[in-house]
Amino acid sequence: MADDTDAIVIGSGLAGLTAAAELADAGKRVLILEQEGENSLGGQAFWSLGGLFMVGSPEQRRMRIRDSRELALQDWMGSAGFDREEDHWPRKVAEAFVDFAAGEMRSWLYQMGMRWFPVVGWAERGGAQAHGHGNSVPRFHITWGTGPGVVEPFERRVRAHAEHGLVTQKFRHRATRLVNRRAP
Repeated sequence: MADDTDAIVIGSGLAGLTAAAELADAGKRVLILEQEGENSLGGQAFWSLGGLFMVGSPEQRRMRIRDSRELALQDWMGSAGFDREEDHWPRKVAEAFVDFAAGEMRSWLYQMGMRWFPVVGWAERGGAQAHGHGNSVPRFHITWGTGPGVVEPFERRVRAHAEHGLVTQKFRHRATRLVNRRAP
């Protein structure tokens, strides 16, 4: 099985479904290993309120919330406290995510059919200034359908790829170690 696979995704939560869908969209053969049963597809995201962090959205503008990539990054950095040399890569990931949340994230999700309530709420509310923990403006966009509404577009894509043989899902399987047979 592993010889017929380009990528192995461990876990079928939202991140795993997203990775598998994107890999299969690129023509890669993907094996998803999930320790839970198929009823747990989507992981914790399925049971969540379905809120997404987005920056500078039409929903925010409608509510007269002034937001920007710079403010969101300042909020994030105020919470993260990246002040050590080993924080280089976590800082880069945070910067990339804020860029995505302020850029193509909403249109990418919208194209897959995701929609949001017209009210933006608070998650990790901070003070009125962007230098401490939390968000200085509301950025929590609740998806129509809550958690299941967030999972559905990715589940649909993975299932379509499974029907065409690009994705194989193995439920009740655990990964206990990683072996690199190509290493010298």
